[in-house]
Amino acid sequence: MQDNATEVTAAGIARLAGVGRAAVSNWRRRHADFPKPVGGTETSPSFALAAVESWLRKQGKLAEVPLRERVWQQLAGHPDGALTALVHAGCALLLIHERPTVWLHVSAGSDERLAAMLPAALEEVLTARLGGAAEPTVHRSRSAGSAEPVNRPGSAGSVNTAPTARPVNAEPATALGATAPPAPAPPGAPAPPAVRTPTGPQLLPSAPLLRGAAELAAEVGARQAFEFLLGRHLDANPRQYTLTPSDLAGLMADLAGPARTVLDPACGTGALLRAVDVRPGQELYAQDSAPDLAALTALRLALHSRAGVHGAAGDTLRADAYPELRADAVLCHPPFNERNWGHDELAYDARWEYGFPARTESELAWVQHALARLADGGTAVLLMPPAVASRRSGRRIRADLLRRGALRALVALPVGAAPPHSIPLHLWVLRRPDRTPATPEVLLVDTGRFAGEGRGGPDWAAVQDAVLDAWRAFERAGGPVERPGLARSVPVIELLDDDVDLAPARHLPPAAAADGAEELTAVRERLGATLRLTVDLTPPPADQAPPARWPLTTVGELARGSALVLRTGGHGGRARVPVLTDHDVLTAAAPSGTLPESDEEAVLTEPGDVVVPVLGGGSVARVIDDATAGAALGRNLVLLRPDRTALDPWFLAGFLRGTANNRQASSYASTATRLDVRRLQLPRLPLEEQRRYGARFRALDEFERTLRHASRLGEHLVRGMYDGLTDGTVAPD
Repeated sequence: MQDNATEVTAAGIARLAGVGRAAVSNWRRRHADFPKPVGGTETSPSFALAAVESWLRKQGKLAEVPLRERVWQQLAGHPDGALTALVHAGCALLLIHERPTVWLHVSAGSDERLAAMLPAALEEVLTARLGGAAEPTVHRSRSAGSAEPVNRPGSAGSVNTAPTARPVNAEPATALGATAPPAPAPPGAPAPPAVRTPTGPQLLPSAPLLRGAAELAAEVGARQAFEFLLGRHLDANPRQYTLTPSDLAGLMADLAGPARTVLDPACGTGALLRAVDVRPGQELYAQDSAPDLAALTALRLALHSRAGVHGAAGDTLRADAYPELRADAVLCHPPFNERNWGHDELAYDARWEYGFPARTESELAWVQHALARLADGGTAVLLMPPAVASRRSGRRIRADLLRRGALRALVALPVGAAPPHSIPLHLWVLRRPDRTPATPEVLLVDTGRFAGEGRGGPDWAAVQDAVLDAWRAFERAGGPVERPGLARSVPVIELLDDDVDLAPARHLPPAAAADGAEELTAVRERLGATLRLTVDLTPPPADQAPPARWPLTTVGELARGSALVLRTGGHGGRARVPVLTDHDVLTAAAPSGTLPESDEEAVLTEPGDVVVPVLGGGSVARVIDDATAGAALGRNLVLLRPDRTALDPWFLAGFLRGTANNRQASSYASTATRLDVRRLQLPRLPLEEQRRYGARFRALDEFERTLRHASRLGEHLVRGMYDGLTDGTVAPD
């Protein structure tokens, strides 16, 4: 079957050919035989992938489409939507992973034969790994204007999306669903399974994608192939999905401890369950209100480990898929601030053991659901907005959780730990009490001091060490634990006032006054030394010179002539590689980012590389030093690796920062400015002359860095003095 159904945008064509989007626009204007649009809109047209590949090869602009890019374009341009394509690919990859010989048999021959034979093979493997799948259903494609189902905000795991109002237990019709949404079910009705076996007609448009995914699995493995495709989809839709950091998922799993049965009742794409330490005989239970996300999680977990996987689609509060489950651990990132969570329908639900939540307290409904699904002594860890710890409408439930020993710890995370990044979210650690403690205490931890700068995120290593050290000490001793300014085990009786306010910052003793004064003195001394260095590094007076008339070249010409190598930031990489982000480049900070896990080869920086951000309209270029070398190149960055025998790195970086140079190489959209690095210009000068300019540019860079450091120290000193004077730890004279 010819892959004529798959469409690709102008941005996708640019990635295929390794050029900027402006080049694609030029090709459309200059070449009458360029493929005509087959879809999209007038301002954002889409083209048939097969026709585009053929044209690029004929023009000599593309020798062969890279396998990863070809498979991704097939998925992104699937006629039934990317989520449906991801689920189909995940089913096929699970079959390849579990029964490779069966895949070889069913994939031999035509696409029609593949689509006819694959459902029976998938039914067997889905039944074996996921505990059974529903009967195949009749396909109904989405209309061109229909919206794909999205998960609700705050859904646990790696994905949260905009809220969607649905009838009770109703599902959007998708390629995995029925010809029409099922009738609303009463509260307590069982939720449908996460993965339904696709039929032959559903699978036929996916045949080229499935064959490409199989090729990719042969190169990198089925699990890594699925992670790559899922990571690219999430990365390509940053406004639709909000990713929960893997470091946060790991911290939540560590707080829950070893567990044989683990539940995530709002699983998103399963990041929390993937973070759980694997144990023999482990059983993982997942549920999500978005059917496609529930299916992706079930497939992802089945590819991730040999644990028993149980997935279900449906609204957990209204249609709990596991009412009889008593798990060792529950991990959950529930939707925040939901009003339509089932308050009216669930008034007499047996789960409200600690009190019926108010309509505005949906998070406390999730807390009690988690406790109801725990075995005696089991642990639940939930990510919560900070208002839940202090809202008056929830004080009675908070008080009962404290009195009965169900709430064991509350951790205030730093700003930027998870979306929304401007709010310091909380972790609630709960335990299903097997008995009421004689003198109950609660551990309160505040890790706000470990917040990072800007979008860099917190210092996760410090957060994890502080939280786990305090939690394990509290578990061993049962209290007391006291670390000034960081952690304290508080007797419950101290918290049972009229407000029952559990915000950690309100109950933790400040750091020792002497330490605070000593720290401010040290900051003042460092600021003085930095200001003196700034004076020494101030550039000398500028000498007047006539305008230079150099012969110019462009970065694109230098790349074609092998004077430098041009690379763009990747969409994935191996885990635990520090990533240099565009924000790090703009602020001269250390690498602070992460990339989605995949087997894709990340672009690693080397000393002397020049890194340029392509978004934002700023004139910035950073020369990589020994401290930054080895970091992976993040998104929206271009790396230039000059041939040292022809180009001086500092000369290159300095001329790339010219304001006029950036203006002539930039394109402007309604909301953003994009830099075409290939169009940036620099003069043709002998190497010795380049080095003269390079030395001056390097001195300017050192001066700029010192100014930034002085500014940060000054802000630190001012904030510390205000805090010290207002809390009495610093005398006014």
